[in-house]
Amino acid sequence: MEHHLAQLNVARLRAPLDSPMLVEFVEALEPVNALADDAQGFVWRLQTEDGDATAIRAFEDDMLLVNMSVWESVDDLADFVYRSDHRRVMIRRREWFERMVDSYVVLWWVVAGHRPSMAEAKQRLATLRRDGPTRAAFTFRSPFSPPGEGGEVVVDERWACPTG
Repeated sequence: MEHHLAQLNVARLRAPLDSPMLVEFVEALEPVNALADDAQGFVWRLQTEDGDATAIRAFEDDMLLVNMSVWESVDDLADFVYRSDHRRVMIRRREWFERMVDSYVVLWWVVAGHRPSMAEAKQRLATLRRDGPTRAAFTFRSPFSPPGEGGEVVVDERWACPTG
């Protein structure tokens, strides 16, 4: 049975999406999403008919944005996040988003072909926040191998990233 990597990322906006403060972020959405769609190992991403997930409000806080996607491997996702043009947008996140106190990125393995629901993703994030990294919900800093490939934590320094 083949597995893919699911990820959920949440971020709290500093201002409404239509504010002048977020113009450059909004302008970057389409090119960054296109970059993801064309990235090696990309499988699927949550989106509305507008082509992004900014209209999806999965939490009671209307200022929380979600991003959810599925990738073939942790390496593929890490390459996109940290070693593609996505990084240019990511390093500016503090201009647009508040610093999160709790975990805001969670990774977990899904059976190939499965598209996680928002309820599933929220549960994985809650598990990570409650239990720390486990096989059920982990992070780039503490990734686990796919089911059937051993239960050990896989440590790869290439995935180390600033949390700030």
